[in-house]
Amino acid sequence: MIYLDYNATTPLCEPARTAMLPFLDGKFGNPSSIHAAGREARAAVDDARDQLANLLGAKAHELIFTSGGTEANNLAVLGLARSRAGRGKHLISAKTEHHAVLNTIEHLEKREGFEVTWLDVSKSGLIDLDQLADAIRDETLLVSIMHANNETGVIQPLREISEICRSRGVLLHSDMVQSFGKISSVIPSENAAPARSEGARRETFTVTQGDPSTPRRSGRDDLGSLVDAASFAAHKFYGPKGAGFLFLRSGIPIEPIQFGGAHENQRRPGTENVAAIAGMAAAAEFMERDREQEQARERRLRDQLWQEISAQIELAVLNGDIHRRLANTLNVSLPALDSETMLMALDLDGVCASSGSACMVGSVVASHVLLAMDLPLTLARSAIRFSLGKYTTAEEVSATAGIVSEIVQRTNARRSEKTVAV
Repeated sequence: MIYLDYNATTPLCEPARTAMLPFLDGKFGNPSSIHAAGREARAAVDDARDQLANLLGAKAHELIFTSGGTEANNLAVLGLARSRAGRGKHLISAKTEHHAVLNTIEHLEKREGFEVTWLDVSKSGLIDLDQLADAIRDETLLVSIMHANNETGVIQPLREISEICRSRGVLLHSDMVQSFGKISSVIPSENAAPARSEGARRETFTVTQGDPSTPRRSGRDDLGSLVDAASFAAHKFYGPKGAGFLFLRSGIPIEPIQFGGAHENQRRPGTENVAAIAGMAAAAEFMERDREQEQARERRLRDQLWQEISAQIELAVLNGDIHRRLANTLNVSLPALDSETMLMALDLDGVCASSGSACMVGSVVASHVLLAMDLPLTLARSAIRFSLGKYTTAEEVSATAGIVSEIVQRTNARRSEKTVAV
């Protein structure tokens, strides 16, 4: 089997498995219990929180553990919008967001009286910064723009988006589920002024103190200088499924969307999934350890895959910005046949890939992302996403290109036969 669907999920890495095993066996205490078994579990949760915070340049209490990226997105959008609804009810997001954000904002629009501005994107998948700036008004509470798109890999200019939001006093949330471990979660500000603090292990940046619930101007390079909230999911970076977290900048109030306990500083109730949280922290460190070298390797493989496919299939079309794109992601349209047919054929030949389409009651619905990029319907319906990872090899890439070419050739040959027969 050739697995090229790493944007959908990743295999559990060995460090994560090792970190999880004790809590799937003898260390089964509830982290809320005050006895020794509970304290042991609580220590594991606290250690994981510290590890993740250190990787992100965040404070431990700024991380809220969730069941995954979808819950983190829901908590961010619903919790932040509702907590600030007294100031206005206007939200801004992009048409290419993941459905975990799209559907949540649509709920607020349809059920809770919020008004939404949906930003357009260019043919390459990037938002228009001028449109964003023009859309912000006095009643705007929240802007939610994903860092990197899950279908095309297109990377939004988050630092510029942040500067616009901060200058206008609007909160910024970003879905970073796909970008974590692939690109830096902290994008340096050109205006940041580093100042070494006594005893500090790394550079810190001086900022002007003020109302913590007010969006912070970029004066330092940590996650809180870039966004006010960000969502993450463990299984996208070689951690376990069922674990994720929301970064929420210190001092920003948020309304819980679930009830029944005082866990996570009264922001997300429910007994913490200790094993998954421990595995998530270990996986994050595993992913960050050689990120730059690994992404360079995956970029070479991705480009190799495109070069071999485009050399063999003349009508193949590359979707998404050529330069601002995740190193591991290739979204390509193959007009010879629709996505569903190609995916089934690839599966039969042992290749796992994905598409920007969803099969609903037997019919193919074209990707909302590609349609928002103004891709013709025929190309949107024939799009395939190949996403590479740590265990992808050059041999697998070449084999996949050959298989794709063979499938297209077989399809064209059958069509020719039918045409001749008619």
